[in-house]
Amino acid sequence: FDLAVECALTNGDIVSFKLLLEEVIVHGRSYKDKLNVMYFISCALASSFRLPESIEKGLDILANLGIQLRGNESSMEVCVQETKDILSGYTDKEILNTRRMTDPTMIMAMKFLGKLELGMSQIMPKSAPHVMQQIIYLSLDHGMSPVSPIGFVHLGSYMAKLGDISGGYHYVKLANSLLDKVGSRESAGEVIFIGTHVRAYVEPLQATLQYHDEGYAAAMASGD
Repeated sequence: FDLAVECALTNGDIVSFKLLLEEVIVHGRSYKDKLNVMYFISCALASSFRLPESIEKGLDILANLGIQLRGNESSMEVCVQETKDILSGYTDKEILNTRRMTDPTMIMAMKFLGKLELGMSQIMPKSAPHVMQQIIYLSLDHGMSPVSPIGFVHLGSYMAKLGDISGGYHYVKLANSLLDKVGSRESAGEVIFIGTHVRAYVEPLQATLQYHDEGYAAAMASGD
């Protein structure tokens, strides 16, 4: 049923999408069994110009999984510094060789966080750094998932916005290296796209244009 729901959403078959997801919501044996379908609901809301609803649904689901993002008033500067402090205890090699995430529930939580990071950066930019922070913390604690590079590339972007171009560039490159370590390219489009904006301050413009093309191709390949 999960695959059928995903296919209906991809094909724009809204009638089948709603019928299939209702079957899972009604007959799923547990809350965790319904997470994948709820993720597709969140994606459908975001793609139908209902981004605030998509974000609220994601926040509710994460809260039910014990990941509370509401009520955190820390600034971007504080989030970035706290994250850098945690990462200072790891070398790049240790991060790249971190075990892969295996807990199915945590993997789904990371997918919701990845969707939130992109959505919040558009309409709730003050809250987006908290999502980045959670992605990185959970990756270090539970292992790397296909969403983990998103956290690192956004950290690089935030650092660059705060004036640390070289530091941001470092984490952009680390995020790109992680893409080859997590066993999936599903987040490659977003990672390359965000990272290219930082690379443009460091590398020749011709190179960054090639990254844009690569990011576009990766996003199209993953249906992003």
